[in-house]
Amino acid sequence: MRNPKILVLSGSSRGGSFNGKLASLAAKKLAILDADVTHLSLKDYPLPIYDGDLEQTGGVPDNANKLHRHFQGQDGIFLACPEYNAGITPLLKNTLDWISRVKEPGEAYKSKVFALGAASPGAFGGMRGLIGMRTILEVGLGAMVLPQMVSVARAASAFDDRGELTDERAGGQLDKLVDALLRATRIEMSH
Repeated sequence: MRNPKILVLSGSSRGGSFNGKLASLAAKKLAILDADVTHLSLKDYPLPIYDGDLEQTGGVPDNANKLHRHFQGQDGIFLACPEYNAGITPLLKNTLDWISRVKEPGEAYKSKVFALGAASPGAFGGMRGLIGMRTILEVGLGAMVLPQMVSVARAASAFDDRGELTDERAGGQLDKLVDALLRATRIEMSH
């Protein structure tokens, strides 16, 4: 059986993003466990704000089609989800909305496993945004989302110079989540 294909991305394109660090660490851990990892930056796939009139006159933007192909070619997807004002980032929501508009054959959200994590400077570790993200993926897009999540609080001091988590609780959550993602994708692949 081939190794699971896992896409990793952050809902932030900001340089030095805590969620970018979390995504990089997840990608590293997945690769060590023999996953076939693709790590993307949304900065490389700019999209206009979703607008039905724009879609009707110009169609779905090329970058949404490219991201759709990336999504549908995976067995699992790890999303590092920044929290803005107790919700998800406009960048991530807009990206998911545009991908959902692609009419190509193949499904970007179904028949793959999603794992969610967040890193935040606050004490809640992005948990409020993760709850919103879960609702969007499960209810809005029909995706299968693992029940485990990683929540990195006080993210400004949560990573060491090598990009590893210094907090044992958060590090343990990430290890369990990566393991669960790989197990779940292997189960899905065997069906």
